[in-house]
Amino acid sequence: MDKQAIKVITQNKKARHDYFIEQTIEAGIVLSGTEVKSIRQGKVNLKESYAYIVDGEVIISGMHISPYEQGNIYNKDPLRDRKLLLHKYEIRRLIGYIQQKGLTLVPIQLYFKFGKVKLELGVARGKKLHDKRDDIAERDAKREIDRKLKESGR
Repeated sequence: MDKQAIKVITQNKKARHDYFIEQTIEAGIVLSGTEVKSIRQGKVNLKESYAYIVDGEVIISGMHISPYEQGNIYNKDPLRDRKLLLHKYEIRRLIGYIQQKGLTLVPIQLYFKFGKVKLELGVARGKKLHDKRDDIAERDAKREIDRKLKESGR
């Protein structure tokens, strides 16, 4: 795939910190025109958002898209629930994952792909406190090794 066709708007770094991402899936998202304009300006937040399935439809909740300044009466509620666009077989597969113990749907990143807004959705398992500590220790060790290698190269 052409790298220039994808422009990342925002990422949910907290998702990778709080969850083990077991699988990802790309979904379209139903938006109004003013929401797309606001997203183009980068005024979107995925931090506290999550996805759930109701009546065979995947819905994202808690995604904050700031109102567009020139949008006046056409602006929608910034925290409204938005429908995700997925094929029926993909939704069935997600339902199978969610029914397993401890799995949930979390948005990972929002990006433009060939001019369309796409959302990367992750099937995730929650991390325990000791898992988070292990990740932090591993990251610190890697940073220390990189620093030592950089110093020895001088």
